Amino acid sequence: MPIHDWTRVGAGIFHDFHHEWVSALKRALNTGLLPGDYYALAERAVLGFGPVFLTDRFTATTEIERYADKRSRIVIRHASSDRVAAILEIVSPANKTTQNALRSFVAKALELLDAGVHLLVVDLFPPGPRDPQGVHGAIWSEITEGGFELPREEPLTLVAYPAGEVKKAYVEPVATGGTLPDMPLFLAPDHYILVPLEASYQDAFEAVPKRWQEELGP
Repeated sequence: MPIHDWTRVGAGIFHDFHHEWVSALKRALNTGLLPGDYYALAERAVLGFGPVFLTDRFTATTEIERYADKRSRIVIRHASSDRVAAILEIVSPANKTTQNALRSFVAKALELLDAGVHLLVVDLFPPGPRDPQGVHGAIWSEITEGGFELPREEPLTLVAYPAGEVKKAYVEPVATGGTLPDMPLFLAPDHYILVPLEASYQDAFEAVPKRWQEELGP
């Protein structure tokens, strides 16, 4: 299934799809992908960290901002202590709607990596004036002076960040109309599982109302 252009629909439609995609991914993780001593939950906040990725702290004034606090992300916990091992975050328009929202997203990502939490970030929205190299570019510019430049023909990004003393990023640029590759989700700096982004995306899209499937195209 091709990656759809989610800028063609309102924030509420993507929020609905986001909910379905998180559920499909959580189901896949908990039914065989994760080792037996790990489990996945859809959470709006992580105990000890507060909201996983902060958004604008001011009163919501736009449709995008109204959905900001309703988003969930997938949190991988170790069954022995319920500690957070990894987080899978699907970027939404709210993460880019203001400079403050983007700064908060980047700051929280860096905080989690510093705390030893591995990240997988899926950004299916094209870069804008606040993130000219995408969300990964904004994160990576805080880690290294080398910077990151998105390929013009593939402006969307999937990025796996293993936490550790040496910061690394496994980047897979993609584009609208292309397909989603499986991506690594690290459970330890030297161990990961592959997350079925394409298969779960398809499952989630089947639940999108036909009226909006037609709006988004094949």
